Amino acid sequence: MEPDYPDLSIREQCRILGITRASYYYKAVEKDEDRDLAILNAILEELKVHPFYGYRKIARALADMGVTRKQVRRIMHKAGLRAIYPKKRTSIRSKGHKKYPYLLKNMVLWIPNQVWATDITYIKLGKGFVYLVVILDLYSRKILSWKVSNTMDTDFCVASLEESIKQWGIPAIFNTDQGSQFTSEAFISVLESYGIRISMDSKNRALDNIYMERVWRTIKYEDIYIKDYQTMTELKEGLKTYVTFYNSKRYHQSLDYATPDEIYAQAFRSTLPLEEALTA
Repeated sequence: MEPDYPDLSIREQCRILGITRASYYYKAVEKDEDRDLAILNAILEELKVHPFYGYRKIARALADMGVTRKQVRRIMHKAGLRAIYPKKRTSIRSKGHKKYPYLLKNMVLWIPNQVWATDITYIKLGKGFVYLVVILDLYSRKILSWKVSNTMDTDFCVASLEESIKQWGIPAIFNTDQGSQFTSEAFISVLESYGIRISMDSKNRALDNIYMERVWRTIKYEDIYIKDYQTMTELKEGLKTYVTFYNSKRYHQSLDYATPDEIYAQAFRSTLPLEEALTA
């Protein structure tokens, strides 16, 4: 087994060899006697596939390591890990704004620009918090645009939307949660002006926007938590570098180890016009 092998993840190596990931990590413990680290690595592998698992389900999935719920809960707490659905209130509903139905249930994603999605997360800096909005193409997982703001106002969300449309075209469907930024007249009017169908997550249903939740986990654990940015300037420069890497260099298991840029570009090599494909 080679943990740093560039072409195959530990999960794939274990599958080929016919052993469980938990068994691999258990054997690794015999070498370095660092059981907590082995359990943490196994937890992280499980969360890549099931980001909505809490400590109970993870403990069940890793039962062949002989770990207990108490151990998994302790290690997850220490590492700051938890399931995606206890979501921070970065999006607050506005009673006066119109809500739209969720359109993505049982939908098959088969082409870029079929569905875009967006969300806001908070990032802790040296002094205080800032907010990051990302617009994502769901089929390719490509980050189309992102903006950082000191406040959760609507303006930086609208700016990100307009930037995405200007650079990448018009999606068939745009999915958001029911946060006031995305139900605001300013944001909705941009979508309606381009004839984009609007989809909104159900209340308290983070799994409706699971693609965004996975992006947040990836950005935070691969960049933000590691870099520990202290200022807005540092954060913007760091995110610029990371998003470029994420789109053009980072291989995604869900994309059969292609990059988002590669998958997104396939639509424009197709003989079927994009507009026709989206409405087919």
